[in-house]
Amino acid sequence: QVQLVESGGGLMQPGGSLRLSCAASGLAFSNYDMGWFRQAPGKERERVATVTWINANTYYADSVKGRFTISRDNAKNMVYLQMNTLKPEDTAVYYCAARHSTATRYNYWGQGTQVTVSS
Repeated sequence: QVQLVESGGGLMQPGGSLRLSCAASGLAFSNYDMGWFRQAPGKERERVATVTWINANTYYADSVKGRFTISRDNAKNMVYLQMNTLKPEDTAVYYCAARHSTATRYNYWGQGTQVTVSS
């Protein structure tokens, strides 16, 4: 079955950097759009960044543009989120998600990794 396993979360001071990783298995990875989403306490889940299966086109939420970078390695079935200049408002559980190229919604999700930005 499809598994997405996130890693790399933790506690970081404002202005610091973290790199999240997502290892995917059980799917033809190169045929899937991949994304990072986050959910903070009391807030709705937010799409943070996505990268398409073809041409690796990227999307970023306005709140993270210029600070976060999403990338994928199809040879390793991995997707990454480099997060720089972290802010307290980036605190959330971050989820990796996958969507087949023919699907309209992300339907595979990881268990999430906590990112806390605090001094």
